[in-house]
Amino acid sequence: MEEVKKRVGVGFGVMIYKDGKVLLGQRHEDPEKASSELHGEGTWTMPGGKLHFGETPEEGAKRELMEETGMTSNSLKLISLTNDMVSDAHYITLGFLCEDFEGSPSVMEPDEITKWDWFSLDNLPSPMYKSSQKVIDHFLSNKIY
Repeated sequence: MEEVKKRVGVGFGVMIYKDGKVLLGQRHEDPEKASSELHGEGTWTMPGGKLHFGETPEEGAKRELMEETGMTSNSLKLISLTNDMVSDAHYITLGFLCEDFEGSPSVMEPDEITKWDWFSLDNLPSPMYKSSQKVIDHFLSNKIY
């Protein structure tokens, strides 16, 4: 029996916020396509991903935003730091707020995210991806950790 390699990583979520609404995408129901080591298939999530070697967190967040939505961030503000763990993955997740951006959301990776939509902070869809919910909770409570 092959042992599952446990590892630690750095990830990020980008809270695109406009007119009191946040942009969220629905992850694919198929765990193989949802592309999340933290097991978020079928959940609603903000754009985000994993930090690549050699890039700053801001560069990674901007890269993932472009790859997933086709949108460009003009500025990011760190608003959240969380410690996310499941049985075989452990991520430190940085949450960024982006209120200055260009473009409209498009489904750029349909095998991972099936649609993007805007939601009021007091009427979020369910189920939410835990890491994205934590970023929103930190934003609302004005606490980074």
